[in-house]
Amino acid sequence: MGGVISADDPKWIELFAGLSESQFTPLVALVRRRGGDVQCGRPWRLPLEDRVLPVTTCWRTNLTLRQVAPLFGVSKSAADRVLDRLAPLPAMWPARRPRKDTVHIVDGTLVPTRDRSVAASSKNYRYPANLQVVIDANSRPVVAIGMPLPGSRNDCRAFTESGVDRVCRGAPAIADGGYQGTGLLIPHRKRRGQTHLSPRQEAENADHRRARARVEHALSRLKNWKILRDCRLKDHGVHHALPGIARLHNLALTE
Repeated sequence: MGGVISADDPKWIELFAGLSESQFTPLVALVRRRGGDVQCGRPWRLPLEDRVLPVTTCWRTNLTLRQVAPLFGVSKSAADRVLDRLAPLPAMWPARRPRKDTVHIVDGTLVPTRDRSVAASSKNYRYPANLQVVIDANSRPVVAIGMPLPGSRNDCRAFTESGVDRVCRGAPAIADGGYQGTGLLIPHRKRRGQTHLSPRQEAENADHRRARARVEHALSRLKNWKILRDCRLKDHGVHHALPGIARLHNLALTE
């Protein structure tokens, strides 16, 4: 059908997936290996490449399925089936064993969402989810993303309940002062009766801030996929989108 978007044109891949053609090809291959091209029942109208692109389009632009479907020449119900079938497949899986020289950086961010089952009222947004993110301090890709929790949970509690604490075992991990009692490397704080930090502690805190800025940059790049600014997905949609976007973010860093 003429006048519709297709993965055959690299400009649409870069615009609606945030990836180059060479980065998009491994993503499609991964989805195929995980069973995305298995025919069950009625054949798909679109090839696999043109079914992966609508999924990334929903994440990248936060358009509704009624808006995305005409762009690819399919019905809204067909686009819904594509999203349900393929959205879980690009998910990033955390590495089982970190390298010996690995240093992790942990931080949390709030993702506004319409699904009240994974959201709670907080001071920043009405109903966000708390998202815990772990990155590699050296190469800076996302290593793990925790399960979304209600936004009223503080980072210290969300760190263990989201499951990212298991990823940080066996490697040093840096975090901000909100992660007290978790065993992570946090900045020095003034003790009771202490009026100021020592020059050595101030210098170490400055180094800590410079290192931890890398996770802040990663969070800002993750939110280039606009669904993390106002997620309308419900049920398992939020759980599937988050690790999938982490995969796209890591692919975008490869070049």
